[in-house]
Amino acid sequence: MRRTTELCPAEKKRGGRKTLIEKNPKVVDNFHLVLHNHTAGDPVRQGLKWTNLSRRKISRKLKELGTPASKNIVSRLLHESGYRRRKPQKKQTMGQNADRNAQFEKIAHLRKEYLDAGKPVISIDTKKKELLGNFYREGIVDSAEPVIVNDHDFPSASDGKVIPHGIYDLSKNTASLHLNASHDTTEFACESIELWWHEQGRRDYPNHNELLILCDGGGSNSALTYIFKEDLQALSNRLGLAIRIAHYPPYCSKYNPIEHRLFPHVTHACKGVSLESIETAAHYMSKTETTTGLAVTVRIIDKVFETGRKYAADFKKNMTIQFDKFLPKWNYRAIPATG
Repeated sequence: MRRTTELCPAEKKRGGRKTLIEKNPKVVDNFHLVLHNHTAGDPVRQGLKWTNLSRRKISRKLKELGTPASKNIVSRLLHESGYRRRKPQKKQTMGQNADRNAQFEKIAHLRKEYLDAGKPVISIDTKKKELLGNFYREGIVDSAEPVIVNDHDFPSASDGKVIPHGIYDLSKNTASLHLNASHDTTEFACESIELWWHEQGRRDYPNHNELLILCDGGGSNSALTYIFKEDLQALSNRLGLAIRIAHYPPYCSKYNPIEHRLFPHVTHACKGVSLESIETAAHYMSKTETTTGLAVTVRIIDKVFETGRKYAADFKKNMTIQFDKFLPKWNYRAIPATG
């Protein structure tokens, strides 16, 4: 009969080389010492903490303390201590309007109504302005030679700025970017919409004379200014188009479709390259694409738009803008004048 013997726990333990941490437990103590001096946190949420040291710097400081450790060991120590590589997420709302949810329901209803009827629905906004010149832009690219840019991005050293006004068609998954180098004004926004309609909208929606525009409540399409409403009425008259406006409530611009359907992809298309001229910006922005087939048309509007314009003295008295009974400050339409 074969004799069997039961191994004791010590004999069952697998062999192998000990790790650095097992060989020198002091590396863990020094690791926590390094992090203690270079850790920030949130006084309200005690569990939230982060370090501003890279893995390479932590490794160097551990070596200075007499306990050298590679970046891989540092990564393991960070992971075991609850640290993860994370990117800040812009999700915390800075404020909330009492009519926020009601307006979101209104916008959802309008979107469905127009899209179901085959009518055009566009989302508009102005993307972040970019300095023109040999300036650093975040991002890494493959290049045959080093990319050398200015070590400072002073506006005074630039050749101006490019202002991209974007229009995203929710139904067609197409977009237009209109670039200008003067000012982000209501006139610029309305001319951008007019150019889109002549080049794209009229062709895509030949049997419709109504348009729904989703936009933020500030900037060149501010819900508070009458100059935007006056320019909007003039645009409606020129195009013979009934234009309905639905503004997103304050602090809700991230829900505007163009913010996640177009602008991040434009940023990606321009990563790591210096926009030395408005033509260069147009070239790279026209390369914007997505896996869902987004098509982007880029045009330059070579015109100076004046700031400080005032609406006509009798506009408020005689305006034909039709305000909704429900939240009129955010919902209204411009009907083309007849006769």
